[in-house]
Amino acid sequence: MRSSLASGAAVVVKVGSSSLAPHGGGLDPEAVEQIVDHVAALVAAGHPTALVSSGAVAAGIPVLGSRPTDLPGFQVAAAVGQSRLMERYTALFAEHDLTAGQVLLTKDVLANRQQYLNARETLSRMLALGVVPIVNENDSVGVEELRFGDNDRLAAVVSHLAGAGMLVLLTDTPGLFSGDPRLDDQAELIAAVRHNDEALDEVVQGAPGPLGSGGVATKVAAARMAAWSGIPTVIAHAKEPDVVARAVAGEEIGTWIAPHTSALPARKLWIAFGQPAEGSLTIDAGAVAALVERGKSLLAVGVTGVSGRFEAGAALEVESEGNLVAKGLSELSSADIEATVGRSSTDAGGVVIHRDQLVVLVSGNA
Repeated sequence: MRSSLASGAAVVVKVGSSSLAPHGGGLDPEAVEQIVDHVAALVAAGHPTALVSSGAVAAGIPVLGSRPTDLPGFQVAAAVGQSRLMERYTALFAEHDLTAGQVLLTKDVLANRQQYLNARETLSRMLALGVVPIVNENDSVGVEELRFGDNDRLAAVVSHLAGAGMLVLLTDTPGLFSGDPRLDDQAELIAAVRHNDEALDEVVQGAPGPLGSGGVATKVAAARMAAWSGIPTVIAHAKEPDVVARAVAGEEIGTWIAPHTSALPARKLWIAFGQPAEGSLTIDAGAVAALVERGKSLLAVGVTGVSGRFEAGAALEVESEGNLVAKGLSELSSADIEATVGRSSTDAGGVVIHRDQLVVLVSGNA
């Protein structure tokens, strides 16, 4: 199932706070240096690399004297720490004759199609020029509705934007396990799995660390996001020697998550992962079959419920029996859809979500 990465293909590497600040305080200088060495080795091997890095809050804690306990406190720590984190990265990459550049993103940047394209062009140009993008969420100004919530999912979005050939999520465990190894002595490392395998659903458990906002669930979600643009993901321990180079070489290290066999077009990737959902629709089994098996548009007759208030053009999640089936841009407002739930789509003047504006996120789509 594993394969090595083609020469010249870009890589996105993500490292979390649990790896950069393993003791819950400030940054571990050796951990930061090791990450830089991993990335520099990839670039030297001909793989343009973007680094999605947590650690701004951790870098700010020693300066402020204590760990914050509320959102404004975390934002202050991020504001103080982000410049120090970048200063450290800039100096360490310079030792490898590499230039690092800061990129701060929030969901609202990617929600706008033109800004999404601008972000993609910026990252592509940086990689082409040999610059290492250091990407983080803009925590100092982000509010809940504008935040990705964790850097795992942000890394998946960056892998889309950068046209990466592989996403490597570095963490403080050797990969994904069949159970919680802290509680289950029989838990085994999952060496390789497909993105839609039910085994991934079974391992979605565990809690975030003292500084991180991610966990097993966010890493699985990120891998599945990357999978829809044909990008494989490796989840591995940040302290493993030459971990990233070995992952790119296709060695048996960490957990390999195989991607979808065909990648989504760029616009549909933006709909699926660049647009925050403004509401959701619940659909019946007949509508699920029409979307998944026959590649049809979503009609009002198959809609059984509407959640949220939105206008035409809003991004919506489409669910059935509590499971996410698809995401798309609505042709109608929430009021228009509610007025025609279960009735002919012509009552509202057309389909609810046209197939050209719809991304089916379960297997079997046409």
